[in-house]
Amino acid sequence: MPIVAGSLIFFFPHRGNKVIRWYTIFICIVELLLTTYAFGYHFQLDDPLIQLTEDYKWINFFEFYWRLGIDGISIGPILLTGFITTLATLAAWPITKDSRLFHFLMLAMYSGQIGPFSSQDLLLFFIMWELELIPVYLLLSMWGGKKRLYSATKFILYTAGGSIFLLIGVLGIGLYGSNEPTLNFETSANQSYPLVLEILFYIGFFIAFAVKLPIIPLHTWLPDTHGEAHYSTCMLLAGILLKMGAYGLIRINMELLPHAHSIFSPWLIIVGAIQIIYAASTSPGQRNLKKRIAYSSVSHMGFIIIGIGSISDTGLNGAILQIISHGFIGAALFFLAGTSYDRIRLVYLDEMGGMAIRIPKIFTTFSIFSMASLALPGMSGFVAELIVFFGILTSPKYLLMTKILIIFVMAIGIILTPIYSLSMLRQMFYGYKLFSATNSNFFDSGPRELFVSISILLPVIAIGIYPDFVLSLSIDKVEAVLSNYFCR
Repeated sequence: MPIVAGSLIFFFPHRGNKVIRWYTIFICIVELLLTTYAFGYHFQLDDPLIQLTEDYKWINFFEFYWRLGIDGISIGPILLTGFITTLATLAAWPITKDSRLFHFLMLAMYSGQIGPFSSQDLLLFFIMWELELIPVYLLLSMWGGKKRLYSATKFILYTAGGSIFLLIGVLGIGLYGSNEPTLNFETSANQSYPLVLEILFYIGFFIAFAVKLPIIPLHTWLPDTHGEAHYSTCMLLAGILLKMGAYGLIRINMELLPHAHSIFSPWLIIVGAIQIIYAASTSPGQRNLKKRIAYSSVSHMGFIIIGIGSISDTGLNGAILQIISHGFIGAALFFLAGTSYDRIRLVYLDEMGGMAIRIPKIFTTFSIFSMASLALPGMSGFVAELIVFFGILTSPKYLLMTKILIIFVMAIGIILTPIYSLSMLRQMFYGYKLFSATNSNFFDSGPRELFVSISILLPVIAIGIYPDFVLSLSIDKVEAVLSNYFCR
């Protein structure tokens, strides 16, 4: 629906910026209401199977179906997508350059993001995965900062390079062991492969998802892209695009390839621990504000990797909760960084300072979200990371010594997080630098920006106080996924 409604934008008059904006926001809100309605009235929480399915034959020639459906793992990211995209279109209000194309691309992103989360066919998953690239590339290269073409090219090279491995894996799984290609998720989940082949498939899929959910050393596109993109694009990138990688790891690598996953999971945990430490210690060295936030989100992705690697239902639930929670927090941080950039037109942290006196509302919301990012109890980040900790402790797969070691390393990462986020706050808002500057006539955030900040803040606090709210969606499905590991 969003992409079809978006293609109608080109029939609008060229000058009607206001009309286009309101139309786009209207479409986003309608889509969000539709998904919440379907979720509220037609989705059974206690059923771990695929629900709300669509199954149409698309291409007769090679058994290609249009298969959609959702279950407990994918309902959270889909609602998150609707929420963040609506707020990102609202955040993109100041954009006037080529506004028809911009808003069409926002709606195309909306469709391309709901696609991978809901497709139940491997080839359809791949097509939707690729549909995402073109809008992001255009949004980067047309509305970005100074080095926008460099970062857009880097982004497309990394992600398209990863997608080649994804395509090879999809075709391999689809064509294995039968003349007719079987691309259905449910039939592939019950398929068993020779171990070497399964490991090869696993590595292929893992490379594709490791680029998207940036796993070190494939993460270098992320700070560049975030440093140059317009902040509404950043909200979509940090809030949803990164989560597609995590979702793919859970959906394909865990569900379809359990033997290989149980071989690789110790390595996953080691990589996740290294990533938390590495990104958290690289972050203070960044001069660029958005790059610093980007490294912090790389560091938070480490918790998701660790939760996926600890083959326990607590850990996997924690990973899913961290997907949702970081979707809110990351989007909010990038939004606030962008709005403060709109005020002062400075990118580098060492040129800023003393902004708190001038823009107290932005200062307040920025402080709150920085606290949420460093996992303050009462915010969603704390609950997610705590559950991942418990997941490793209760995991039946690892020895006690390794558990203690991993948890020690993760704890160091959690100590490093306040260092960079609080020093970011200090460099931006405290001190006297800008206070004496001549261009001290900037104004505080208006009602639109406050609305965006507060409507992201509410779910963060709600999940922090009552996490069952998200966990109840995924619990049954997670048990169904993990039953593969302990029954065989």
